[in-house]
Amino acid sequence: MLTIVFLDRDTLSPETILRPPGFPHELVVHDRTTAEQVRERIARADIVISNKVPLRRESLIHAPRLKMIAVAATGTDIVDLAAAKERGITVSNIRNYAKHTVPEHTFALILALRRSIVPYRQSVLDGRWQEAAQFCFFDHPIADLGGSTLGIIGHGTLGKAVGRIAEAFGMKVLIAGRKGTDQVKPGQTPFDEVMRRADVLTLHCPLNAETRGIISTREFALMEKTPILINTGRGGLVDELALEQALEKGEIAAAGFDVTDGEPPAADSPMMRIATRPNVILTPHVAWASREAIQALADQLIENIEFFVAGTPRNVVG
Repeated sequence: MLTIVFLDRDTLSPETILRPPGFPHELVVHDRTTAEQVRERIARADIVISNKVPLRRESLIHAPRLKMIAVAATGTDIVDLAAAKERGITVSNIRNYAKHTVPEHTFALILALRRSIVPYRQSVLDGRWQEAAQFCFFDHPIADLGGSTLGIIGHGTLGKAVGRIAEAFGMKVLIAGRKGTDQVKPGQTPFDEVMRRADVLTLHCPLNAETRGIISTREFALMEKTPILINTGRGGLVDELALEQALEKGEIAAAGFDVTDGEPPAADSPMMRIATRPNVILTPHVAWASREAIQALADQLIENIEFFVAGTPRNVVG
């Protein structure tokens, strides 16, 4: 009988159904797991499920039975992939489950910021409409999406879906090429040119050594059109102190973020300092979390485990 250990069940909604795998097993479920608890909890596991609990070399070497890590997410930066490979541990991830929820959340942020929805709501609550003594007032900027330019960094499943929505709004879509070179693939635009031309920039690339801090002081200085910056990808993609400074200097018009570099963010972090600004919307990493998407994730998670046990692993990483 195989032992499956789920390290952080609380990262999935309580209403999500996690069906039992179709083979003899023991399932050990932990709501949360601290870094100090990982080693003990995976010591006798054959399969480990983790959404956000890091699995590093120093823990993996003390799990002699471990043969599979089933990541309950798309990003696998929580796993030491080199150490897993050395130990013959298969790592799987979840794919294409968020193809509606993340693009929809991305555009919820874009529309709210482009049309100043949050500031106008607050003004209404503060009595400004009555003070205006007419049918409307013009305290906050509003701009159309139609005819504007969207720059997309990261053109996988989610980036492509965001591009299709943008085109439906009548936006011109620019797909950024690799940073640091003017050599681009067909259909792409050089990275720096996208920085200069975009009215809205949105990030949909994975977080790795190459993409960490892909938007920082240099990139903000290139943004000639004072764009809105959207990040529903990974917090580390943007230098958060540089983001705070860019807002201070007016290099960008607004920021809509669903992720931070370290979650939850510290109370005194740059992201929490800017969160009270009327031109900033910060949501708590929930772009992925529609009811339908989380259930699809849970179903695929169990299927990944079943395929592995059947000898036909899928969604293998590394």
